[in-house]
Amino acid sequence: MVSRAYTVAFQGVEARMVEVQCAVSPGLPAFSIVGLPDKAVSEARDRVRAALSAMAIALPSKRITINLSPADLPKEGSHFDLPIAVALLAALDIIPQDVAQSVVALGELSLDGTLVPVIGALPAAMAAAAANRSLLCPAASGAEAAWVGSAQVIAAASLHEVVRHYTGQVPLSPAEPGEVSDGPACRDLSEVKGQERAKRALEIAAAGRHHLMFVGTPGSGKSMLAARLPGLLPPLTATEALETSMIHSLSGLLDDGGISRTRPFREPHHTASMAAIIGGGRSAKPGEVSLAHNGVLFMDEFPEFPRTVLETLRQPIETGEVMIARANAHVKYPCKFMLIAAANPCKCGYLTDPARACARVPHCGEDYLGRISGPLMDRFDLRVDVPPVAYTDLDLPATGERSATVAARVAAARAVQHDRYVDVPGIALNVDAAGEALEQVTALDADARALLSRVAERFALSARGYHRVLRVARTIADLDGSDAVGRAHLAEAVSFRLASPAEP
Repeated sequence: MVSRAYTVAFQGVEARMVEVQCAVSPGLPAFSIVGLPDKAVSEARDRVRAALSAMAIALPSKRITINLSPADLPKEGSHFDLPIAVALLAALDIIPQDVAQSVVALGELSLDGTLVPVIGALPAAMAAAAANRSLLCPAASGAEAAWVGSAQVIAAASLHEVVRHYTGQVPLSPAEPGEVSDGPACRDLSEVKGQERAKRALEIAAAGRHHLMFVGTPGSGKSMLAARLPGLLPPLTATEALETSMIHSLSGLLDDGGISRTRPFREPHHTASMAAIIGGGRSAKPGEVSLAHNGVLFMDEFPEFPRTVLETLRQPIETGEVMIARANAHVKYPCKFMLIAAANPCKCGYLTDPARACARVPHCGEDYLGRISGPLMDRFDLRVDVPPVAYTDLDLPATGERSATVAARVAAARAVQHDRYVDVPGIALNVDAAGEALEQVTALDADARALLSRVAERFALSARGYHRVLRVARTIADLDGSDAVGRAHLAEAVSFRLASPAEP
């Protein structure tokens, strides 16, 4: 007779159901696992054997075969320990077989039977709810999984507790969700003195999720401005928080099962590899672009990143998802992020300062910013030159708007966009609008259209650049509370689109 239990195998953020079949049959004593397991899954037989021995449960002198179905799906990770143990306990009639088939289990076993937390509890709970089953997981993963309210989550500290629960000796209470954290305190925009144009660009970028590039001399405040962006963004909606947390769960970034409503702010170093930025490596883990989903990806010293890494950003920026292709699988992750890039105007950083620029002007700047290809530069909606702040201005008291004031305008503009696109699938903000939807929301009057035509012809805007100007103009109009996109809105959008003086 074959007993069955269920678990999941992760392919990106998707948790695919896996049936764990256990057969105890006559023959030479053996314990084998089949079904395309990796090394960690194959080693589960030793951990399961030791855990059962710690509970004074001896395995019979028979042939034990564990099959992980579907057999052609790669099985990776130590979370297969618990479902293998559950299937084996059902085969030995220690727990009822119908109970073993009604749960989705995941967890790693210590040699003494203690359950060790594993990654992916949140997407596993989603899969369990979709299959109308409960979830069995380690106690440390219960708070994370319990956020899926449609699935009952049983969190046990040890395999002994699992047996006592399913045999009715000591029932366990369903796990409770972790706490909603507000995240770290955001830095206030009022601390930035001067840089009014850059602040305005931040507000527009936050309102429409537009990509933004800062170019300026070292110490002019590019990183300081970017660090204030999280304070301008509205909190994650319930759907966005769940999407983002599922990715973070697969990366083991959820602390104590808590979910944050603060939008992610990722800032990888320029020495990061392709796999770290885009995703990949063993098991095709999500990269920084996916960890920044629904948030901000800040790339300081942008031209210093490897050229291959920069060019790979082009497709995720356009589609909002990244496909990691491997020989045995293709894994897709969502990555709708706001890209904020910062760069010096040249290698030495002082191209625009006549007193400090090197003798290689202007070739120094052309060579340095030339590392950013034209197609990638074309994907930035806003480009801002960040000049150095005078020493005398640094001694003046802060007079700029506080982040809360700007955030209120950003939230109002996003609310307008939400209402505008509520019935349009695939569009949440102005940056997502394309084709007929973009034409409808950016209907220009004669003066504005004439201005845009002159700009497109004079500066040879690409079709992508043309449409990105329209999207930015629509966002500026939303910030002003205007139903129509006027000439002034379009002119401001164009001013941010044109190359800054610091660029070649």
